[in-house]
Amino acid sequence: QVQLVESGGGLVQAGGSLRLSCAASGRTFSNYRMGWFRQALGKEREFVAAISRGGGSTYYADSVKGRFTISRDNAKNTVYLQMNSLKPEDSGVYYCAGAQSWSTGAPRRDAYDYWGQGTQVTVSS
Repeated sequence: QVQLVESGGGLVQAGGSLRLSCAASGRTFSNYRMGWFRQALGKEREFVAAISRGGGSTYYADSVKGRFTISRDNAKNTVYLQMNSLKPEDSGVYYCAGAQSWSTGAPRRDAYDYWGQGTQVTVSS
């Protein structure tokens, strides 16, 4: 079992930045591929970014490429999402997730075994 706890959400103006953190506990963090997803009100949860176990490979949704950066610190059991140039359409609840394998693909929700409780990000125009 892996427990994931997100933090760092909040209210920010368009064009601003936020850094989300996701702290993991339980199993060996470095064994898990990690991802970030978001869910806007009334919409389905969507893929944002993912990172391989060692951090050497990263993947992004087209909507955030060039603005968001995913990273991880295995010594601290933490994965981060640096979000720059934020837009109102980036608003939503952001979830981190852990996967033992990406058998169905890194952007797919069903590839992930563990989920955090989410942190709210609101971008005002």
